[in-house]
Amino acid sequence: MTTPNFAHDNTPFSQRRLHRSLTDKYVAGVLGGIAETYGWNSTLVRLIFVASILLPGPQFIAYVIAWIIMPNG
Repeated sequence: MTTPNFAHDNTPFSQRRLHRSLTDKYVAGVLGGIAETYGWNSTLVRLIFVASILLPGPQFIAYVIAWIIMPNG
């Protein structure tokens, strides 16, 4: 069974389901799932997340919450 390739899918953004990636993951697949859902480069999403860790805010907590509530893709 193959996972859908959302990067080349013509489905409108409003109908796409946010999910954790089963194939493009380093920790939990949260950032890979975000990249798959919106057709973004997963490396860029990860770099932006790591850069955002340097700023004050609850980024790590948001990641853990997303890990808990996002379904597997």
